[in-house]
Amino acid sequence: MIALLVLFVLFVGTTAYVVDDYFDLREDAVDVAQLKREAKIQKVKVDQFSQTLKNFESELARLERFENKLRVITSLEDSPKSVDKNFGVGGPYGLSTHSLNSALEKESAAMMDGLMGDLGHLKNQVKIQSISFQELDDYFKGQKSLLSSTPSIWPTRGWVTSKFGLRTSPFTGLREKHDGYDIGARHGSDVRATADGRVVVQGRETGYGNMVEIDHGYGIRTRYGHNSKNLVKVGERVKRGQVIAQVGNTGRSTGPHLHYEVLLNGVPVNPKNYILED
Repeated sequence: MIALLVLFVLFVGTTAYVVDDYFDLREDAVDVAQLKREAKIQKVKVDQFSQTLKNFESELARLERFENKLRVITSLEDSPKSVDKNFGVGGPYGLSTHSLNSALEKESAAMMDGLMGDLGHLKNQVKIQSISFQELDDYFKGQKSLLSSTPSIWPTRGWVTSKFGLRTSPFTGLREKHDGYDIGARHGSDVRATADGRVVVQGRETGYGNMVEIDHGYGIRTRYGHNSKNLVKVGERVKRGQVIAQVGNTGRSTGPHLHYEVLLNGVPVNPKNYILED
């Protein structure tokens, strides 16, 4: 009888222990599931914030390229305020799931520290960029004539088939200096003046075929060659964006395209620095 009583007490005790342990395990499972949900939510938020920073970084980099072109045009590229800028920030931040408790807290803190550091870095770059653009704004005030006379747009829409600088000649196969941009486009496409100015050359020129040359003042001239048709006359005043010719294949040319040059004091310079459009 006593043995049975002892066995009964042991059974009850064991059962109570197992039941209590079961409920503890269920509670732990609930906690683990909650941590997993929180980890997923936090990872989504961090990824969104990280993407926002990357977009901001890309926009700042685009503004820097635009500013560099403006500085070349205005001869301010060596200004003390034209400082080197580093827009690089860290890559995407992932959330480790191999540990769901202490790792969550530590890694979350590390991620937020990194993101906040990147944000602070970008804020500093914005301040630097603002100062730099303020200098350009001050320069352009009272410089309306210079600005309107400075080439700044694409002369036609197409694709650049040959850039400024050394290239292999399509006629001789030898290396030669190319003084402008060749822009492939459909025959008859509009050719536009890239700045205000006065037409100083119009007609057939050796190598250029039908060509228009515009004097913009301030030592700047532009040339538009291989046209199928010129639409302006010598002495005519033109405005930026005005159609002055049509794309053709005249002169030393292998197909329909525009040969576009920018000359500064008679010396060909890279047109890329005088195109502010993307």
